[in-house]
Formats: sequence, structure tokens, C-alpha cells
Amino acid sequence: MTESQFRKIALAMPEAVEVGHMGHPDFRVGGKIFATLFSRDGTTFGMVKLNVNQQKVVLRSNPETFAAIPGGWGKHGATQVLLATSKPSAVKSAVIMAWRNTAPMSLVAEHGLSEDDRPVRKRKHR
Repeated sequence: MTESQFRKIALAMPEAVEVGHMGHPDFRVGGKIFATLFSRDGTTFGMVKLNVNQQKVVLRSNPETFAAIPGGWGKHGATQVLLATSKPSAVKSAVIMAWRNTAPMSLVAEHGLSEDDRPVRKRKHR
């Protein structure tokens, strides 16, 4: 998969926009990042913002493509995508999950997400 293909998948999500952040492109919905593109040591990666359970599933199903981002972000679901080995269908699925996790619930509901598939949101303690 190329950067252009990753970008096309991310920007196909409802109300997704591309913004530059820390020297690389990121993809946002409702002002929040759900995916990014970055390079490290000459290799291009994507990043998708999954929850921990989603991350476990994609790591098991495609270990050659997906890995937890090193450090604290990865422990909370930030998942890197090695574009060179990725299959478009797997990346599209991960981007959709990341978008659903990040988009406002009203936008997610508007685009057909069933009640059972809604991402779990942590409640803020008062």
C-alpha cells in the first residue's frame, strides 16, 4: 500500500480532513486525530487510533502489518501500520474502527453504526 492509498482511505471517512501535525500529515474528524502517516528510518507507516481490544485483534490477524506504537501511546491502542506489507482491506477496516472511536457519536450514528458496535467511552468522574 502507498501513502496515497492510505490517505484516500482515511479521507473517504465522513467529515475527515487532513491536517499537518509535528511534520507529518494526520487525519481528523471533529478536530481529533484518528490516523496519521509518518516515516522512520526511510520506512513509511500509518497509525490508527484503536482501543486496546481492537488493537489485540489486528495484531493477531496481521502481525506482519500491525504493531503497537512503542511506549505509552501503544499501550492505549495507538497502532502502527507498515504500509509496505499491508492489505488494503485490513487497513480500511482498521481506519474505520479508528474513525468510529474518534468521531462524535452523532456522526457515527448518522453513518450506520449499530448500538452494539459503538465504541466504549470512558465517563468523566465528577
